[in-house]
Amino acid sequence: MSDATSTDETKPMPSFYTAQIGSQQVELPIVPVSDSLLIALMMIIDHGVEFAAKAGAELAGHFAAMQPEIVVAPATLGIPLAIEVTRSLGLDDYLILQKTRKIHLRDALSEPVTAITSEGSQSLLLDRNRIPSVAGRRTLFVDDVISTGSSTAAALRLLAAAGADVVGVGALLTESDAWREPLSEYADRIFALGSIPVFPR
Repeated sequence: MSDATSTDETKPMPSFYTAQIGSQQVELPIVPVSDSLLIALMMIIDHGVEFAAKAGAELAGHFAAMQPEIVVAPATLGIPLAIEVTRSLGLDDYLILQKTRKIHLRDALSEPVTAITSEGSQSLLLDRNRIPSVAGRRTLFVDDVISTGSSTAAALRLLAAAGADVVGVGALLTESDAWREPLSEYADRIFALGSIPVFPR
């Protein structure tokens, strides 16, 4: 971990955190999300195609025994991971839960969600035309980071409403421990390639 100058002379503020994600190490910038909290910001789109491919393959390797039939992820940062996990599992279809109500999503299944890195409230949307893709099927949900667990829990409620059989919940990273209670129902199905702390400000 590298340090930057801080107004607190006794304890310099860290500027980066070195995270272990499976077999790969990445440097994550530490950024404020509130007056009292900083996080190590993981953005899969900042780490290149090879990183995503390797991480996706490693995540898929863990869940292969569960024999998922489809991979689901939230827009937008879950998309690269969904593609690579799907490819590594030898599947050809994945489903993305949207956050923008486009014309074809006017009557979509909807679940409200809040996220630590997004301002305001949003909704996760599942196109009703895609419900047969998950209904009664062994479903693997993946995302880049599981933080408070609120957005993952919202996605899992949405999948349950669509009749999905969620056999696994995968992530590149879990962040601290706040996610454990909201996702306790899925505790035996959650796996991440690494974990990172949060930083009091």
